[in-house]
Amino acid sequence: MRDPSLRQLRTFLSVVETGGVTPAAHALGLTQPAASQQLRELERVMGVRLLERVAGRAVPTAAGRALIEPARRAQAAVEDARAVAAAHRSGEAGRVRLGTGATACIHLLPPVLAELNEWMPGLEVIIATGNTPDILRRVEEGDLDAALVTLPAALGRSLTTTRVATDPLVALLPEAMAPKGRASLTAAELERLPLILYEAGANTRAIIDAWFRRAGLVPRPIMELGSVEAIKVLVAGGRGCSVLPALALGSDVAGAVVRPLRPALSRQLAVVLRKEKVVDRGLGRLLAALKAAAGRPG
Repeated sequence: MRDPSLRQLRTFLSVVETGGVTPAAHALGLTQPAASQQLRELERVMGVRLLERVAGRAVPTAAGRALIEPARRAQAAVEDARAVAAAHRSGEAGRVRLGTGATACIHLLPPVLAELNEWMPGLEVIIATGNTPDILRRVEEGDLDAALVTLPAALGRSLTTTRVATDPLVALLPEAMAPKGRASLTAAELERLPLILYEAGANTRAIIDAWFRRAGLVPRPIMELGSVEAIKVLVAGGRGCSVLPALALGSDVAGAVVRPLRPALSRQLAVVLRKEKVVDRGLGRLLAALKAAAGRPG
């Protein structure tokens, strides 16, 4: 069974409102024969008479009266669909799904989201956190629009990266453990202190381990944690020292001091997209805001 078309329903409603095929055709910009043909086709599709003549006017039959509200809802749904598409086309609305790690979510995204809300109040941003392999898999499968990750990362052939910032890594030490008169710390100096590091397997931990290896050392942390915030609390409490991204230390940590590393160490932050991803206005705004915020001094 064929479905009624929106054009047929619109013609039917116009006849009900105007009381005749000729005025309805005129209101819709149709010829009278064309409007009559649409009405005949609608009745054929529905399998029932919808209109009848009463005192020179076209009025709905019982079946026609029952069809009026569903027809109006169908027309309203199409108008809603057009309005939604128009809002997205004009850039007034949209939705972006971004995957990232907990550190960026806590320290980088809040000002980015606030800025986006001013630029595009109708933009919905959905944030998903997780480890880099899972986030990248979700981008590749289309479950996420973009990801903000730490390089290096194992990318599938369908993904592409754009570096947005260099995030220095620094030493965080309890005030009592900080060597006096030292502007920076070497791997050998840190290796002699109790270390609290990222859990093994994380990209940032791999970068830290490589830095120690270049000095001929293997770090032996007393604790390995997945939470930067937990590490900061433990360091401030005097339990040990750590190497953390400067991004995570935007404000002073009471009871702890920050020292640069020698030689300097950093990690690269990058946005990952599918190569064929269409960058609409909302996603473009988010990427621009991320790049600006990631490159902004803390």
